Amino acid sequence: MTEAYHCITLIRNGYSSDTFPNTPGKCINFGRLSSSTAASAAKGEDSFLKWLLLLIPVTTFGLGTWQVKRREWKIKLIAELRSLTSVEPIPLPIDPLELNNLEYRRVKVRGHYDHSQEMYILPRSPVDPEKEAREAGQLSSSGDTGANVVTPFYCSDLGITILVNRGYVPRKKIKPETRMKGQVDDEVDLVGVVRLTEIRKPFVPQNDVDRNRWHYRDLETMARVTGAEQIFIDADLASTIPGGPIGGQTRVTLRNEHMQYIMTWYGLCAATSYMWYAKFIKRIV
Repeated sequence: MTEAYHCITLIRNGYSSDTFPNTPGKCINFGRLSSSTAASAAKGEDSFLKWLLLLIPVTTFGLGTWQVKRREWKIKLIAELRSLTSVEPIPLPIDPLELNNLEYRRVKVRGHYDHSQEMYILPRSPVDPEKEAREAGQLSSSGDTGANVVTPFYCSDLGITILVNRGYVPRKKIKPETRMKGQVDDEVDLVGVVRLTEIRKPFVPQNDVDRNRWHYRDLETMARVTGAEQIFIDADLASTIPGGPIGGQTRVTLRNEHMQYIMTWYGLCAATSYMWYAKFIKRIV
């Protein structure tokens, strides 16, 4: 105990066992041992931090690459939907399970409208059908606003009533008495695009059934109000009647913002990669 105490005292005072060779026992230089241990621990922590921070550029690069693949998938999907809206129409199936797989598919029916139960989805801006076909997934609109007129349509060939979006009318033409020439009562052949029900998006108002103001397609409620089946089609442009709603108001509502995400993630990858290089590689060199 006394010898150990003596060694520690000598080392604290700046001496070593070499200075006093006759000192009994062996003195351990605790100061040097402590400094070496601390340096080793610091080096280990620095190495751990180095590889931990490398995960940031690696992860952002992976996310950017994933968005590249998502963008390719979205472009392909939009092209497929565009082709569906331009192929030859098929007879309207009435099996709900089959209809669920036919959104944006062109179908044909024959029958007549029941104008007494018109519904109005608003506000809506007119679609340029030709541009919509070329640039599916992008909204094209003017500064005008109005409504889409949805009318029950009795299919004489099927014996059921469905809902048809006849098309766009400007705000001053929403009331049917302002467009009587377009309220055709004859039986017609109609081609349209199958649409499914919509889920209300954030900030979109609730449908006001009592005031007949609809803001999104709620097929269950629309069918209950009119007595129609839960089948909805957008009439094509050729269905337009002079003085009536303008058909062809189908929007392929697919957002394609993946290029922005690609630029964001790859930008973060480049920035964090440079920071990592400057901190851990450049300083060594």
